[in-house]
Amino acid sequence: MNNITRRDFILAASAATALAALPPSKAIATSGQAAAKSTSGVDPMAMVNPELRPALESMLKTFPLPKGEVTIAQLLAWRKMDLGRKRLPQPSVAERSVPGRAGAPDVRVFIINAKPGTRRPAVLHTHGGGYVLGSAAGDVPDLQVLAQALDCVIVTVEYRLAPETPFPGSLEDNYAALKWLHANADELGADRSRIALAGESAGGGHAAMLAIAARDRGEVPVMFQSLVYPMLDDRTGSTRKVPAHIGTFVWTAEYNRLGWTALLGRAAGGQDAPAGAVPSRVENLAGLAPAWIGVGSIDLFVDEDVEYARRLIEAGVTTELLVAPGAFHGFDGIAQGASISKQFKLARYNALARAFGVQQLEAVPAPTTANR
Repeated sequence: MNNITRRDFILAASAATALAALPPSKAIATSGQAAAKSTSGVDPMAMVNPELRPALESMLKTFPLPKGEVTIAQLLAWRKMDLGRKRLPQPSVAERSVPGRAGAPDVRVFIINAKPGTRRPAVLHTHGGGYVLGSAAGDVPDLQVLAQALDCVIVTVEYRLAPETPFPGSLEDNYAALKWLHANADELGADRSRIALAGESAGGGHAAMLAIAARDRGEVPVMFQSLVYPMLDDRTGSTRKVPAHIGTFVWTAEYNRLGWTALLGRAAGGQDAPAGAVPSRVENLAGLAPAWIGVGSIDLFVDEDVEYARRLIEAGVTTELLVAPGAFHGFDGIAQGASISKQFKLARYNALARAFGVQQLEAVPAPTTANR
């Protein structure tokens, strides 16, 4: 049985909080009801890869949905919970504030594995959390593993969250960090010609947004984008329905509407989404950096991620797509020890290694569970 960490609790509880804030008529079968058959007659749990079921069932049993209404104050309180994760002794981690754009506040970043005087690949990382939750600080231990495995420098951004800061605030925070990374490459030991963007879930959505903004503004060259089950389309679960057995676990259509509405400052799925806010709505994808996209086959984002990969390929963008069979959203963090999770992470790491022109890995780095 895989251990359920406090980080997994935050993921489960934050999603549960979002669901509880919705009108009862919009609730769906999750958590304790997850074993029930969907309206299509498909048992969602039967769709889960057998390797992943024990960890998922344990999480759903340990962290049932809260009952009753949840206020905004309670939602914000989830952000303040200590993730309880210890950083690794190495590589190094430093915290900095970098100038925001156009009078915006300074942006807090964490710099991992800086080595002045060297010229190594660099990653600008954006964390997940549905655009309303999560933190860069919470991802530092996992990013230390990545930085050490590929001997790269990573800058992860503590961007401002919605709904307090709607689009384009978070995009401008991430862009400010990207420009700072590029301008200060020598200080960090980074190669300006080998800067990749990476993120998971909403962080993958932010990475895709940032790749588009970097292309359009023409100030910072981006050589690769690593999009891990990225959140790309506000229409998913709002104006575009998904099969009942997809998106049942961890991140649902209800949560998706909540997150996108908070980011956009208007109802998700509408006709008036701000330009550049929704990667899947951007008509011209030509000239973007090569991409790796990974997602599970029962993740809420599977259709939009596959479609985005198809559109990138049609636009002449070198793209690799990996769909993990029977995998739900965030499976590789919830069931780190499963072989499918290790294979997924190895594919993700080696896509970056190929892009950077460094030696590929033969095995996935050890999970960070022991360091939590």
